[in-house]
Amino acid sequence: MSILSKIIENKKQEVAARKIAQPIAALEMKPYFSRETHSLAKKIRQTESPGIISEFKRKSPSKGIINDWSSVEEVAHDYVKAGVSGLSILTDQDYFGGSIMDLQTVRDHQNCPVLRKDFMVDEYQIIEAKAMGADVILLIAAALSVRELTALGALAQSLDLEVLLEVHNEAELEKSLNPHIDLLGVNNRNLSTFETSVAVSKSLAALIPNDFVKVSESGIDDPNVVVDLMAYGYEGFLIGECFMKTRNPGRYCSEFIKAIKLLTDET
Repeated sequence: MSILSKIIENKKQEVAARKIAQPIAALEMKPYFSRETHSLAKKIRQTESPGIISEFKRKSPSKGIINDWSSVEEVAHDYVKAGVSGLSILTDQDYFGGSIMDLQTVRDHQNCPVLRKDFMVDEYQIIEAKAMGADVILLIAAALSVRELTALGALAQSLDLEVLLEVHNEAELEKSLNPHIDLLGVNNRNLSTFETSVAVSKSLAALIPNDFVKVSESGIDDPNVVVDLMAYGYEGFLIGECFMKTRNPGRYCSEFIKAIKLLTDET
């Protein structure tokens, strides 16, 4: 069984338990459930700065502990101050060390687009994301059927949540395109080997309809890489480990964005 299959099986069990602990009716009563959401797609396209989606990430299955010293509240504050377009908050606990409360903590203190980064397998998680203050949810093509991708995307958009669809190759891209997508992310990480290569983003760029905001994910650790990918039509860049492995993620993020601006001013 692949690591993704193990994660999905574990996630289904987790969601089943969460449904009992906090039913949908209780989620729909939470204050954030009725709030007006922020558009990450518009934020990326309307800002003059590079569309950095900075991630708070404590650990990963491939790297283990990445950062166990920074608080989500402090890092989110510093990321926003650095000028990011949005925040990505991992809410998977078992494999990434996150929690749904990290998402609510960020929403309590920041007024910017927030992505719930998790393995979404059930409608319950979409409703939970809205109730905890998310603006965007992630759907992973490798983890869901075409029917599930369409149904979960439609539900998310009915709740005024945007959808970031993540693909890893051309086959996933072809099967996954549907009307219920706002941003299309290409993950440069091979889920079997965990190796990363931005060549994946480059190879798929021309196949992504311009209706969607193109986002490159994983393996982006140099401002020059961002500038290079911009030439392929990418507007958003999801970056986590590059920032989180440093002693001060927010400061490094700020320096990273400034470096991109200098590079783009030179061209």
